[in-house]
Parts: sequence; structure tokens; C-alpha cells
Amino acid sequence: MVAHFDVLVVGAGLSGIGAACRLRQQAPDRTYAILEARDTIGGTWDLFRYPGVRSDSDMFTLGYPFRPWRKEQAIASGAEILEYLRETAAEHGITRHVRFGHRVVRASWSSASARWTVEASHDGEIVPFTCSFLYLCSGYYSYENGHVVDFPGRASFRGEIVHPQFWPEELDLSGKRVVVIGSGATAVTLVPELASTAKSVTMLQRSPSYVLARQRTDSLARRLRGVLPSRLAYRVVRAKNVLVATLLYQVSRRLPRRTAAFLGGAAAKQLPASIPVDPHFSPRYQPWDQRLCLTPGADFFAALRSGKADIVTDRIARFTPDGITLESGAHLPADVIVTATGLRVIAFGGIDLTVDGEVINPSEQLVYKGMMLGGVPNLAWCIGYVNASWTLRSDLVSRYVCRVLNHLSRNGFDTCVPHPPALPPARRRPIMNLTSGYLTRAASALPRQGDRRPWLMRQNYLLDAADLRLSRVDDGVLRFGRRSRSA
Repeated sequence: MVAHFDVLVVGAGLSGIGAACRLRQQAPDRTYAILEARDTIGGTWDLFRYPGVRSDSDMFTLGYPFRPWRKEQAIASGAEILEYLRETAAEHGITRHVRFGHRVVRASWSSASARWTVEASHDGEIVPFTCSFLYLCSGYYSYENGHVVDFPGRASFRGEIVHPQFWPEELDLSGKRVVVIGSGATAVTLVPELASTAKSVTMLQRSPSYVLARQRTDSLARRLRGVLPSRLAYRVVRAKNVLVATLLYQVSRRLPRRTAAFLGGAAAKQLPASIPVDPHFSPRYQPWDQRLCLTPGADFFAALRSGKADIVTDRIARFTPDGITLESGAHLPADVIVTATGLRVIAFGGIDLTVDGEVINPSEQLVYKGMMLGGVPNLAWCIGYVNASWTLRSDLVSRYVCRVLNHLSRNGFDTCVPHPPALPPARRRPIMNLTSGYLTRAASALPRQGDRRPWLMRQNYLLDAADLRLSRVDDGVLRFGRRSRSA
């Protein structure tokens, strides 16, 4: 017999666990299950095991609003985040609802039955489920493959080539010369960690990023915990961090030259004389065209000052048996090369979607309120912000999904579907408005957004919080209906 649930959640990572908690709190009459492809909870925070893996958002906003982050540090390690997720799932009774080892491969909607049939691969067999509402919380990148660049001469290199997404536990870097290819958050995280054990570490970047130092702990949180109840202190610090992040982003977009000068000046104060800001910390793009790279406790700059780490801005000509030759003619010797070249972005976890037999092409879809697909019934897709903590938005989405589910129940409806406008290509935009390589590579494979609400995905938590909590669910765009009872 096929198991049926009111809601099927796909993914047991940060978004999926949060979604299940919100279902229990705000739609407790709904049955649900979580289908998780891997054998454990945690998603990204269980998958990534490279040295120094950590959050690049503070835990007061990356953590759930209903479960305060109680540790001292604001920037947490991957292991600490994983522990937080597992404790949250256990405390809220979520773990027993997770079907581990179930990789969803396809989902088919039937208007006649007003149900999704979801097929998951488990132990080499296809296991079917049905649900009334499908909630995709699997993120936006592939867990199976990172972005791999086929550098010329790659096969000739005699050392070890490692992608951070699949870090080998047995890798020993003691006494080794390491080159880290990349300039993003992963590279900035890896360099100081590897420098503590390797003989030398060189970060090789084709183009620089903005790097901003921040404290590991939150001084306001430390002071408030001594005078306020823990939950109230958490809310105050969370609100403060939301406001600061929003202000930084808005100032960056409105005053890009001044912000770039500020970030460059801040970096210059941290750098040794041998490493100038230009060209190594002077990006060609404006602040927040790509995410800022955070270095907690300025550990990245400290590694550069120590002399055990260096930075080179150049292009790769080819790999050689003992290193990398650059287009400038210089040669970087290496025993280990780390290719921090980014993620491989995919839509909907790679799940094939059909509606009444018609294949849903992700790139042709417009996204309603940044969470539902135009013309696709009873489905939501959870993605976070690109300019702030992922959880800020994923929690808003989960709460809105609960509002939709409750509206369906109260009014005896079976279906909800956003009706998209007929927008010409010129008015369709990438859903994530950053120029980062991993996003631009995938722009043609992801759904699109429009140029006005509710088809515009705003990168503003304050506006979204008001909209998604207070606006009418039956806004005339999201339309509700009943299936034929004879069907």
C-alpha cells in the first residue's frame, strides 16, 4: 500500500528540519514525512567536512527563531551547527518522521486526484508515496558533484587534487606545499586552517573578492545574557544583526564606491606590506554583486601576516607534474592542489516534475513570492537569501506554507496554484541576482523571477517579514480550488 501524507518535505537539512518544526507548531493537524537521500540529518552541514568549515552568517540569524543559539561564538563551526540541527530535530520530535536513504527522483501531479505521486529510490528500488502538498527543501546545489574545472595538464600533476566538497579524512598536509584555487568563502575559510599544518599555502585567484573581518563573538549577546532571559536576549541580538546586515547591504548597493573604498581600507590595515590591496583585494565588481567573504577573528589576514600563507592573482596556464604554471610565466610548486572552484547548482534537487503528464522545465517557470512555481499546484520550493542568513528566509517561507495549508483546510479547498503573468523575456530575471560564478553558470537552468511583486524575489528580510506574515493568502494571484468529488 502506498503511504500518503498531507505534506511531504524533501530534505532533512537546515530548511527541512525548520519546515517540519513549523508544521508541528502552526499546522499540527497535518500529517507529514521528510524524505532524505542521505543516511543522516544535517544536509550541507553533514556533507561538508573540509578543514575549518563554518557558517558565514552569524548564528543568531542562521539559527531558528524558536530555538535560541546559546553558545558564546556568533560564527560557528560546521560540527557545532550539525549538533544544533540534530538537537533541534530531537527536541521537536522530528527525527522519527525522517525516511533516510530515500532519494526523490520524480514527482507527478494529478489534477483528478489533487495529489502528488512522489517516487524515491531506496536500496535500489523505487518506493512511491503520495501527498497533498509537496515542499522541496533540498537547497539549490548538487550533493553528488561539485563544479570541476578541467584545467590543462590536470592529469599530469603527480600530487593529490582535492575538491572541498569531498574532503578525504585521511589527507595529511604536514610538510606539504598546498595551492588553493579560488577566492570565495570556501577558499578564505581553508587558507588559515591549512596554514596551521601545511608547510605553505598559496591562495591562487583569477579575480579577487571583498573580504571583511568580523568578531567571532557578539559583544551585545554576551552583555544581554547576564541581564535578560535567554529567549528575550536572543530576540534582541537577532533583531540587531538583521538590521546591521540590512543596512550594510543597502549602503553597499547605494554607495558602492564608498563601500568598496571602506572594504579596501579595512583590508589594507590587516595585510602585510608584501601583499598590496591592489590587485589582490580590489574586485572588478561592486560590493554585493557577489557575497562578501567573512573572516572571523581576521584569521585569514593573520595567516597572510604569518608568512605561512600567500595570495597570488593570476590565471592558470596549465598544471605541471609538480605544480601550476601561470599565464604570467610564474610557477607555483605544489604537493596538493585544492580546487575550491564552487558548487554545481541544480533546481529542485534534480527532481523531475510533471503536472498532468506535462514536464515542468525549471528555466521556464516564474517564481511566486520566491517560493511557488507559476502554474504548478500545491508545491513550494524553499530557498534562502543571497545577501543574508539562509534561515531568515527559509523560516518565513515555511511559515507562509503553513498559512496556505491552513487556508486550504478552513475553506475546504484541495488545490492552490499561482497564475503567472505573460511576461516577455526582457522582464524575466535570474532568481538570484548575484554575479558569482556558480550562479551565473546555472542561471539558464533555474526558475526566473519577474520585475514586480509578487513575482519579484526581494532580498530584504524586513519587507518580506511584513509581506509574508500580514498579506492576504487569497490575493487573487494564488488561486484555490476543489477537485471533483466524483473523481
